[in-house]
Amino acid sequence: MSGRPIIIHDLAQANAALAAAEALSTPVVVRSAPGAAASLGAAVFRDIVTEARKAHPAAQVTAVLDCGGDAGHALNALRHGIGRIRVRLRTDVRARILDIAAQSGATVEDAGDEQAALDLLDAEDAYAEARAWLERD
Repeated sequence: MSGRPIIIHDLAQANAALAAAEALSTPVVVRSAPGAAASLGAAVFRDIVTEARKAHPAAQVTAVLDCGGDAGHALNALRHGIGRIRVRLRTDVRARILDIAAQSGATVEDAGDEQAALDLLDAEDAYAEARAWLERD
């Protein structure tokens, strides 16, 4: 699934992003902050996305956890059922993570492939900002 990426930091922001996508009937990619697997953790990110999906069942969402340059965090994310991760790893390590991810049906993105994203960290009105971002051409 494609969609415009929105970086979320908590459940309220995830709900805002999914509510905007649902209202507009457009897909969205919710991403964690860079390296969030180390600070937020895979289980917490998974649970945030799960709760937001329950609240907005019609939203078309892809969730991506950024694991930074730590293969251990990437493996942990895959163990916790995260279906899409971002990594910054050496080529040989990335190849091993890709193989493991493929076995579980997960996808690995290269964090070096930057696409413009809306970061809701300092958003005063996360829903309005997410909606405006998703409405952009």
